[in-house]
Amino acid sequence: MTVSQLLEKGKSLLKKYEINNYANEAHWIFEAAFECGREYLVFNSDETADSEKEVKYIEMITLRARGTPVQYVIGSWDFYGESFYVGEGVLIPRPETEILVDFALDYLKDKKSPIVLDLCSGSGCIGLTVARNLSGSKVYLLEKSEEAFRYLQKNLKNFGCGNVNAIKGDIFDGFESFNIPKPDLILSNPPYIESAEIPTLQAEVLHEPSMALDGGNDGLDFYRVIGEKWLPFCKGAVAVECGEGQTDIIEDIFSSVCCRTCSVTDFNGIKRVVIGHTERK
Repeated sequence: MTVSQLLEKGKSLLKKYEINNYANEAHWIFEAAFECGREYLVFNSDETADSEKEVKYIEMITLRARGTPVQYVIGSWDFYGESFYVGEGVLIPRPETEILVDFALDYLKDKKSPIVLDLCSGSGCIGLTVARNLSGSKVYLLEKSEEAFRYLQKNLKNFGCGNVNAIKGDIFDGFESFNIPKPDLILSNPPYIESAEIPTLQAEVLHEPSMALDGGNDGLDFYRVIGEKWLPFCKGAVAVECGEGQTDIIEDIFSSVCCRTCSVTDFNGIKRVVIGHTERK
């Protein structure tokens, strides 16, 4: 079977199982299986496909056809222009989460040696991106899940950031349970889906760990903990991602500590991020 025939076979299988973005995903999976770039498909389309890689490709396509997220099938995903390892047990990085990084880089650009906390860090995509772009910062990544923490450590090793500390721990224990300095900025993309809504989510989303999705009965458990047990020790600002319709309540939760708050919309016009300032001016 030639390279082009194999690719078409992958597309046909994904289309058969109603994968919406079947053509692009077939390409992405091919590039992962063959460890190549898109140009390989252009210049080698009539060549006979490597038999071992052909088997691997079909196995990966089959996983995707059965509903495994393409990010898990490939084993990595892009975030803020960098590739992060992901897989079963860790939340998949999403474009809207980049808003947190945008805010962090702007807010910290004139601060000397800032301390940053990334709570519920997951793959580490938020904190590691900040650390990589602000070499003078000191970033602490906190994650409870054993599975997610393995990916966090793998990504940390891949990035080679010497200004990062990865900590396995539960944010519900509070700031004072950890031997870390008071932060200039707290960042977090915590679980924020209401418990009762979890079973109704799309099948692909249900492949992601419930620990990274379930925010309690009203989806706000983690924001209350951040407001009560973390923000009182923050010297500057906080930025958190949240679900649609949650920003007003989160601003109210943070208002007991923050002197001012605001929300930021994502590219779909949905209020997606709450920002609070704890410093007094």
